[in-house]
Amino acid sequence: MQINGIHHVTAISGPARRNLDFYGRVLGLRLVKKTVNFDDPGTYHLYYGDVAGAPGTILTFFPWEHAAPGRLGVGETQETVFRVPEGAIGYWAHRFIEHGVPHDVPVKRFGESVLAFRDPDGMRLALVGLPGIEREAAWDGGDVPAEHAIRGFHSVSLLLEDAAPTAAILGDVLGFKEIGREDTLIRYRAEGAALGTIVDLRVAGGFLPARQGAGSVHHVAFRAADDAAQEEMVRRLAENHGIRTTEQRDRNYFRSVYFREPGRVLFEIATDAPGFAVDEPAATLGQALKLPAGLETQRARIEALLPELG
Repeated sequence: MQINGIHHVTAISGPARRNLDFYGRVLGLRLVKKTVNFDDPGTYHLYYGDVAGAPGTILTFFPWEHAAPGRLGVGETQETVFRVPEGAIGYWAHRFIEHGVPHDVPVKRFGESVLAFRDPDGMRLALVGLPGIEREAAWDGGDVPAEHAIRGFHSVSLLLEDAAPTAAILGDVLGFKEIGREDTLIRYRAEGAALGTIVDLRVAGGFLPARQGAGSVHHVAFRAADDAAQEEMVRRLAENHGIRTTEQRDRNYFRSVYFREPGRVLFEIATDAPGFAVDEPAATLGQALKLPAGLETQRARIEALLPELG
């Protein structure tokens, strides 16, 4: 059975050490993979997630030391939202005060408590408090107690001129259905998974287009169970929507195709397999620098270029 939903979100950040401190220490996410940008091997590609690095929990970064700030605008992911137990919102508000994290007062959105905040690069993030999820497994290897820990993605919101063309892709290709509207948000949900099942479309006509930089989401990746499911999505994009994807690219931990959806947000379709334990034991995920086979001969040069993470 096809499991739909968000596979991962990839963003751009400033210095890698600062990024690791915030996501690993302040937010308490597990660093599940330390590798490099395959297209720019002198730059890290850092993957954060749950204890196993499961699809629907993975936030990844290209940390460029001197990246200029991005500008939020139409055609971009506006906010990336994590799930936490309903009773943990107060803990997180207090933690953000302790660590000087810019944040808003909690609000209700679609009946759920939402605590919006920003990372050191200004990336827009939020926590949603949900009942019953405290029983889900949580990473407790960091500074955040398991009872308050983040439990994967809740949603992403996209800032668009027009929701309808993007909605058509979400429904016909990616397995989402509209479930509600509130203010300027239209909510879509994918069935068959617990994590990363919601995409909110925010219509904002007349805004400037996005400018990518530190704090920007580079792309949102959606799940395909395997190559066959991915091929079917690619076929539907071409035959029903006239959209061509890139060729399949092997990212070692999943296989990907990319395309611009009609609202100009970069989407990826990524396979669940083979996963992050394919090249190192699950118990030691993220501890060693992992390189694709084609770059292993350049390891010494690459390691010399990469900044220390501490």
